[in-house]
Amino acid sequence: MGRLLNEGLGYKLTAPWRRFVMKENSSVILLGLAVVVAMLLANSQWSEQYEHFFEHEMGFVINGKGYLYYSLHHWINDGLMSMFFFVIGLELKREFIDGELSDIRNAILPVGAAIAGMIFPAIIYLIINNGGVVADGWGVPMATDIAFSLAILSMLGKKVPIQAKVFLTTLAIVDDLGAVLVIALFYTSHISVINIIWGLAFLGVMYVANKIGFKSALFYGVLGIGGVWMAFLMSGIHATIAAVLAAFMIPSGLASRLEHVLNPIVSFAIMPIFALANAGISFEGMSLTSDVFSGVAAGVALGLLIGKPLGIGFASLLLIKSGFAKPSPAITTRRLIGLGFLASIGFTMSMFISTLAFTAPEHLMQAKVGIFIASITGGVIGYSLLNMKSRNDVL
Repeated sequence: MGRLLNEGLGYKLTAPWRRFVMKENSSVILLGLAVVVAMLLANSQWSEQYEHFFEHEMGFVINGKGYLYYSLHHWINDGLMSMFFFVIGLELKREFIDGELSDIRNAILPVGAAIAGMIFPAIIYLIINNGGVVADGWGVPMATDIAFSLAILSMLGKKVPIQAKVFLTTLAIVDDLGAVLVIALFYTSHISVINIIWGLAFLGVMYVANKIGFKSALFYGVLGIGGVWMAFLMSGIHATIAAVLAAFMIPSGLASRLEHVLNPIVSFAIMPIFALANAGISFEGMSLTSDVFSGVAAGVALGLLIGKPLGIGFASLLLIKSGFAKPSPAITTRRLIGLGFLASIGFTMSMFISTLAFTAPEHLMQAKVGIFIASITGGVIGYSLLNMKSRNDVL
């Protein structure tokens, strides 16, 4: 009886949290709160403690020698974020097998729009920052934050047809794949060939196990984390790439179950922790000339805010007018432009790439300023355009 009372009390006490989790935009609200907390801490009397907290190092010590000894910030960006990219990999696998990307005819328009939506921002950034170490930041404005952009879209409810939501979802997924390739090819250094070979060998074992029908989650977890992820972490290639590759080796039935289990963990724990560790921008000593109007901030902001909508719109019109793609009647000109501005919300993905692109604190801060400016502005413009009353504005 006492046990039942305790269970009933526990159920009642956790009811508000369960109701919050069940809401469609709850994960985005939590992520937004994490950003606000990070900003407040970075500009408070505890700013120094906030900054140094993530510099604490942890790892394994064997016979007095440290192994995998990294800062907490490094473990969050390379460790926890690997789970985020693992879920991205599972989503990509599902889309390639059963989703929009399984039929090339349905995928031509959003895939083409996504590719141009990555190229245009990079070009704009490089035009503004065409030399020196800051040129390495060209990958920052290429990314779209799928969580925030789709959350704003869902806030519009029935004002936006399902075809427009599918278009943005597919575009964002392809964008994520592009971001993974950019990280792998251009933001990797100090390559260890031996560790790469070990990582590929573990991937090969996972592939063979998949083909013969082996479906043990423990087996794939041990090989994926203890084998593939560990080998890639020590190889110099960013460990998040290992997470995506490992996800593609998971059997389809097991992948869907893992995605269902891991999605809440990523949404309600990993992403807020990442935002808390990376979103803090201190305004102390910030200069409009050297920081807000710097080449890095301008390149990132204009790359996202102008390059994304321009690239998406240009590629879409080119594919449609040339007859390569046939859009749904629901994808009107106004909606296409609105979706393009929602895609300019870079936030977490852009911020993640900025941590790889810049080592100098001032450049990293300037990139974050540009990301915030573009993401907020793009979100407001995109929402406003999509919230307008329907018109007969066809492509």
